[in-house]
Amino acid sequence: MMPKRLRHVVLFQFKEETTSAQIQEVVDAFCALPGKIDVIRGFEWGTDVSVEGKADGFTHCFFLTFNSEADRDTYLPHPAHREFGTIVRPYVARVQVFDYWAEESSAT
Repeated sequence: MMPKRLRHVVLFQFKEETTSAQIQEVVDAFCALPGKIDVIRGFEWGTDVSVEGKADGFTHCFFLTFNSEADRDTYLPHPAHREFGTIVRPYVARVQVFDYWAEESSAT
């Protein structure tokens, strides 16, 4: 059985006036966090490519994995995470965050 993993999903909707260079600055800063915060066990990111049209303006998804709630709780106030917040804040119109414990099921 796989060990439980805590997933931390972050979605961004950027302000209309945000430039592609500013968005790239945010992406680069987020991608640098795993190198600065050792409790991050996994990291992925991507942009919306859904054909369903239900993204509601959210374009970027960042997906972090932690081993425990304590690790996530270390990440949230970490100085590197706080610094990232100062970088992203001027550019983001809305943020959606969703944490869950990953469950696996076997295919039937």
